[in-house]
Amino acid sequence: MSVPAAYLGVILIWSTTPLAIQWSGEGGGFLFGVTARMLLGALLCLALMGALSIPLPRHRRAWYAYLAAGMSIYTAMLSVYWSAQFIPSGLISVVFGLAPIVTGLMAALWLEESAFTPGRLLGMLLGVSGLGVIFEVGGGLGDQAVYGIAGVTLAVVLHSASAIWIKRIDAGLHPLSQTGGGLLVAAPLYALTWGLADGGLPTGVSERALLSILYLALMGSVLGFMLYYYALKHLAATRLALIPLITPVLALLLGTLFNDETLTPRMLLGVSVVLAGLVAYQWGDRLRPARREALAGEQAQARQGVSRRVPARD
Repeated sequence: MSVPAAYLGVILIWSTTPLAIQWSGEGGGFLFGVTARMLLGALLCLALMGALSIPLPRHRRAWYAYLAAGMSIYTAMLSVYWSAQFIPSGLISVVFGLAPIVTGLMAALWLEESAFTPGRLLGMLLGVSGLGVIFEVGGGLGDQAVYGIAGVTLAVVLHSASAIWIKRIDAGLHPLSQTGGGLLVAAPLYALTWGLADGGLPTGVSERALLSILYLALMGSVLGFMLYYYALKHLAATRLALIPLITPVLALLLGTLFNDETLTPRMLLGVSVVLAGLVAYQWGDRLRPARREALAGEQAQARQGVSRRVPARD
């Protein structure tokens, strides 16, 4: 598989997912949309694992990892689908772009990783400031838009906590095994939730909603994870860090073009501050050492030029 193709595939899938989430709820409601996606996704993932002869480990640590992934798929995605009723699809991607910052903060608290560097602190400050601007804009998008933004923010926290939990478990699973096990945990929970809340098969599901559910089940729940982990194996982390910067911009553009979503100047300001925070968080600390090294090199060359006499040509 081509690494650039996998990288581009991750960007395209993650950019289109928020819009597909909104469309998948047309006619049948968000609960039917997310439940159908996860049930289909689980079946497709298990079928693919069988075709590729990838096992589903059943030792204790593996089950802990499945539980951590499954609870994230259930709680975080349920929150996203509910929130998608109230806010533009592009904002879902923008707020979810804060996941690296939230994950880094949790890693510092629970995994004792370094996160409180000047660049990362600046990134956190900008990210929170941008989110505050987006919350302010949410009041102008409707009475319930603030609830939608809060719901996606909650999803980011739940998703990040799950990532830290999985890392602490360190089960050493194949990416498809991790995904399949998580879906096996989440899918019954979705089916139970849908059965208790509604339980009746919808009759007015649009063709666009059905296609969106199929797209999310195959591309979002299965192929997207495969491509991401493949790219993670072959690319530097710095290149993968560009994905949360690119996907919100594309998601906003897609929402504007295909879903008649509007972008106000104030909303663009909040988006820009969030993206600036991501840049500062990922690369802010690398600029200072690079600058110091460049200055040291220039000073060394200057000293050599003074102390060394260049011989004249014959």
